Amino acid sequence: MASGAVVSACASRTIETAMAPAPLPAPSPIPIPRAPEVAAARVPGVPVGVRPELFKKALAALNRHSMRIPSHDRIAIADFATSSNNPRFHVINLGTGQVERFLVAHGIGSDPEHSGMLQRFSNEVNSEATCEGAFLTADYYVGKHGDSQRLLGLDPTNNNALDRAIVVHSAWYANADMIDRHGKLGRSQGCFAVGETELAKLFERLGPGRMIYSAKV
Repeated sequence: MASGAVVSACASRTIETAMAPAPLPAPSPIPIPRAPEVAAARVPGVPVGVRPELFKKALAALNRHSMRIPSHDRIAIADFATSSNNPRFHVINLGTGQVERFLVAHGIGSDPEHSGMLQRFSNEVNSEATCEGAFLTADYYVGKHGDSQRLLGLDPTNNNALDRAIVVHSAWYANADMIDRHGKLGRSQGCFAVGETELAKLFERLGPGRMIYSAKV
Protein backbone atom coordinates (compact mmCIF):
# COMPACT_ATOMS: atom_id res chain seq x y z
CA MET A 1 0.00 0.00 0.00
CA ALA A 2 1.55 3.22 -1.12
CA SER A 3 1.51 6.47 0.72
CA GLY A 4 2.93 9.76 -0.31
CA ALA A 5 4.63 12.49 1.61
CA VAL A 6 5.67 15.95 0.69
CA VAL A 7 9.15 16.74 1.81
CA SER A 8 10.40 20.29 1.99
CA ALA A 9 13.86 21.47 2.91
CA CYS A 10 15.30 24.76 3.95
CA ALA A 11 18.88 25.94 3.82
CA SER A 12 20.71 28.10 6.33
CA ARG A 13 23.98 29.90 6.06
CA THR A 14 26.51 31.53 8.39
CA ILE A 15 28.40 34.65 7.41
CA GLU A 16 31.67 35.09 9.22
CA THR A 17 33.12 38.54 9.72
CA ALA A 18 36.85 39.09 10.14
CA MET A 19 38.22 40.86 13.18
CA ALA A 20 40.24 43.93 12.16
CA PRO A 21 41.52 47.09 13.81
CA ALA A 22 39.30 49.24 11.65
CA PRO A 23 35.73 48.62 10.49
CA LEU A 24 35.46 46.88 7.15
CA PRO A 25 32.80 47.59 4.53
CA ALA A 26 29.68 45.52 5.05
CA PRO A 27 29.58 42.44 2.82
CA SER A 28 27.19 42.44 -0.10
CA PRO A 29 23.88 40.76 0.73
CA ILE A 30 23.73 37.08 -0.21
CA PRO A 31 20.28 35.91 -1.37
CA ILE A 32 18.74 33.42 1.02
CA PRO A 33 17.39 30.37 -0.84
CA ARG A 34 13.62 30.02 -0.73
CA ALA A 35 11.77 26.77 -0.25
CA PRO A 36 10.43 25.28 -3.48
CA GLU A 37 6.96 26.47 -4.42
CA VAL A 38 4.13 24.48 -5.93
CA ALA A 39 4.59 24.68 -9.67
CA ALA A 40 1.07 25.95 -10.24
CA ALA A 41 1.71 28.94 -7.99
CA ARG A 42 4.20 30.32 -10.51
CA VAL A 43 1.66 30.32 -13.33
CA PRO A 44 -0.42 33.52 -13.34
CA GLY A 45 -4.11 32.87 -12.94
CA VAL A 46 -3.73 29.21 -11.87
CA PRO A 47 -4.87 28.41 -8.32
CA VAL A 48 -2.11 27.15 -6.04
CA GLY A 49 -1.91 23.36 -5.97
CA VAL A 50 -3.89 22.81 -9.18
CA ARG A 51 -1.91 21.56 -12.15
CA PRO A 52 -1.90 24.21 -14.90
CA GLU A 53 -2.69 21.84 -17.78
CA LEU A 54 -5.66 20.42 -15.90
CA PHE A 55 -6.96 23.84 -14.93
CA LYS A 56 -6.68 24.96 -18.56
CA LYS A 57 -8.75 21.99 -19.72
CA ALA A 58 -11.36 22.62 -17.04
CA LEU A 59 -11.75 26.26 -18.09
CA ALA A 60 -12.06 25.16 -21.72
CA ALA A 61 -14.85 22.78 -20.69
CA LEU A 62 -16.58 25.55 -18.75
CA ASN A 63 -16.48 27.78 -21.84
CA ARG A 64 -17.61 24.97 -24.10
CA HIS A 65 -20.66 24.23 -21.94
CA SER A 66 -21.24 27.77 -20.72
CA MET A 67 -24.85 27.90 -21.93
CA ARG A 68 -25.74 24.78 -19.94
CA ILE A 69 -23.96 25.76 -16.72
CA PRO A 70 -25.84 28.55 -14.89
CA SER A 71 -23.18 29.46 -12.29
CA HIS A 72 -19.59 30.24 -13.28
CA ASP A 73 -18.33 31.56 -9.95
CA ARG A 74 -16.99 28.23 -8.68
CA ILE A 75 -15.99 24.95 -10.29
CA ALA A 76 -14.73 21.61 -9.01
CA ILE A 77 -11.90 19.62 -10.55
CA ALA A 78 -11.35 15.93 -9.78
CA ASP A 79 -7.69 15.24 -10.52
CA PHE A 80 -7.57 11.50 -11.09
CA ALA A 81 -3.92 11.55 -12.11
CA THR A 82 -3.04 11.30 -8.43
CA SER A 83 -3.67 8.64 -5.80
CA SER A 84 -6.78 8.42 -3.67
CA ASN A 85 -4.69 9.15 -0.57
CA ASN A 86 -4.37 12.76 -1.75
CA PRO A 87 -7.11 15.43 -1.49
CA ARG A 88 -7.63 15.53 -5.25
CA PHE A 89 -11.12 17.05 -5.48
CA HIS A 90 -10.51 20.80 -5.80
CA VAL A 91 -13.32 23.32 -5.36
CA ILE A 92 -12.10 26.58 -6.86
CA ASN A 93 -13.49 30.07 -6.43
CA LEU A 94 -12.74 31.58 -9.82
CA GLY A 95 -13.12 35.10 -8.47
CA THR A 96 -10.59 34.85 -5.65
CA GLY A 97 -8.52 31.84 -6.64
CA GLN A 98 -9.23 30.21 -3.28
CA VAL A 99 -9.14 26.40 -3.35
CA GLU A 100 -10.69 23.91 -0.94
CA ARG A 101 -9.64 20.28 -1.28
CA PHE A 102 -11.44 17.06 -0.47
CA LEU A 103 -10.60 13.38 -0.58
CA VAL A 104 -12.64 11.56 -3.22
CA ALA A 105 -12.91 7.91 -4.19
CA HIS A 106 -12.88 6.50 -7.70
CA GLY A 107 -14.80 3.54 -9.08
CA ILE A 108 -14.10 -0.16 -8.68
CA GLY A 109 -14.12 -0.58 -12.45
CA SER A 110 -11.48 2.11 -12.77
CA ASP A 111 -9.07 0.33 -10.42
CA PRO A 112 -9.79 -3.42 -10.38
CA GLU A 113 -6.61 -4.27 -8.49
CA HIS A 114 -7.30 -1.60 -5.85
CA SER A 115 -3.96 0.10 -6.30
CA GLY A 116 -5.24 3.48 -5.16
CA MET A 117 -4.69 4.90 -8.65
CA LEU A 118 -7.37 5.29 -11.31
CA GLN A 119 -6.35 3.11 -14.25
CA ARG A 120 -9.11 3.83 -16.74
CA PHE A 121 -12.36 5.71 -17.28
CA SER A 122 -15.58 4.23 -18.62
CA ASN A 123 -18.97 5.58 -19.57
CA GLU A 124 -20.53 2.12 -19.91
CA VAL A 125 -23.55 1.11 -17.85
CA ASN A 126 -22.65 -1.45 -15.16
CA SER A 127 -18.92 -0.75 -15.54
CA GLU A 128 -18.71 0.59 -11.96
CA ALA A 129 -16.02 2.91 -13.29
CA THR A 130 -15.44 6.62 -12.94
CA CYS A 131 -16.10 8.59 -16.11
CA GLU A 132 -14.31 11.66 -17.40
CA GLY A 133 -15.55 14.99 -18.67
CA ALA A 134 -17.69 17.88 -17.50
CA PHE A 135 -20.68 17.32 -15.22
CA LEU A 136 -23.44 19.70 -14.22
CA THR A 137 -24.45 19.48 -10.57
CA ALA A 138 -28.21 19.01 -10.31
CA ASP A 139 -30.75 18.42 -7.52
CA TYR A 140 -30.32 16.83 -4.12
CA TYR A 141 -32.11 13.71 -2.96
CA VAL A 142 -31.89 11.03 -0.29
CA GLY A 143 -30.87 7.63 -1.63
CA LYS A 144 -29.19 4.43 -0.48
CA HIS A 145 -26.07 6.45 0.43
CA GLY A 146 -28.05 9.12 2.27
CA ASP A 147 -27.88 12.73 1.10
CA SER A 148 -26.78 12.78 -2.54
CA GLN A 149 -26.60 15.08 -5.55
CA ARG A 150 -27.44 14.07 -9.09
CA LEU A 151 -25.04 14.86 -11.91
CA LEU A 152 -25.68 15.39 -15.60
CA GLY A 153 -22.89 14.35 -17.96
CA LEU A 154 -22.24 17.00 -20.59
CA ASP A 155 -19.72 15.15 -22.76
CA PRO A 156 -19.82 11.98 -24.88
CA THR A 157 -17.46 10.44 -22.32
CA ASN A 158 -19.95 10.81 -19.45
CA ASN A 159 -23.41 11.26 -20.99
CA ASN A 160 -24.63 8.06 -19.29
CA ALA A 161 -24.03 9.54 -15.84
CA LEU A 162 -27.71 10.03 -15.04
CA ASP A 163 -28.68 6.53 -16.21
CA ARG A 164 -25.76 5.08 -14.25
CA ALA A 165 -26.73 7.06 -11.13
CA ILE A 166 -23.29 8.68 -10.96
CA VAL A 167 -23.77 11.13 -8.09
CA VAL A 168 -21.97 12.92 -5.27
CA HIS A 169 -22.45 11.22 -1.91
CA SER A 170 -20.56 10.39 1.26
CA ALA A 171 -19.23 7.00 2.29
CA TRP A 172 -17.31 5.42 5.17
CA TYR A 173 -14.68 4.16 2.73
CA ALA A 174 -13.88 7.75 1.72
CA ASN A 175 -13.13 8.90 5.27
CA ALA A 176 -9.61 10.11 6.04
CA ASP A 177 -8.98 7.30 8.55
CA MET A 178 -8.94 4.84 5.64
CA ILE A 179 -5.60 6.34 4.62
CA ASP A 180 -4.14 5.80 8.09
CA ARG A 181 -5.31 2.19 8.06
CA HIS A 182 -4.84 1.19 4.41
CA GLY A 183 -2.84 3.93 2.70
CA LYS A 184 -5.72 4.71 0.30
CA LEU A 185 -9.47 5.13 0.12
CA GLY A 186 -11.95 2.44 -0.74
CA ARG A 187 -13.70 2.42 -4.12
CA SER A 188 -17.14 3.55 -5.23
CA GLN A 189 -19.31 2.25 -8.06
CA GLY A 190 -18.27 5.21 -10.16
CA CYS A 191 -19.65 7.96 -7.94
CA PHE A 192 -17.74 10.89 -6.46
CA ALA A 193 -17.73 9.59 -2.89
CA VAL A 194 -16.32 11.89 -0.19
CA GLY A 195 -15.88 11.59 3.57
CA GLU A 196 -18.96 11.44 5.76
CA THR A 197 -18.05 14.62 7.66
CA GLU A 198 -17.13 16.51 4.45
CA LEU A 199 -20.32 16.17 2.44
CA ALA A 200 -22.24 19.09 3.97
CA LYS A 201 -19.32 21.45 3.37
CA LEU A 202 -18.94 20.25 -0.21
CA PHE A 203 -22.65 20.69 -0.92
CA GLU A 204 -22.48 24.20 0.52
CA ARG A 205 -19.52 25.16 -1.66
CA LEU A 206 -20.66 23.51 -4.86
CA GLY A 207 -24.45 23.62 -4.89
CA PRO A 208 -26.63 23.01 -7.95
CA GLY A 209 -25.86 24.54 -11.34
CA ARG A 210 -22.05 24.34 -11.30
CA MET A 211 -19.46 22.27 -13.11
CA ILE A 212 -17.40 19.32 -11.94
CA TYR A 213 -14.59 18.43 -14.30
CA SER A 214 -13.18 14.90 -14.04
CA ALA A 215 -9.92 14.08 -15.80
CA LYS A 216 -6.56 12.36 -15.71
CA VAL A 217 -4.14 14.67 -17.51
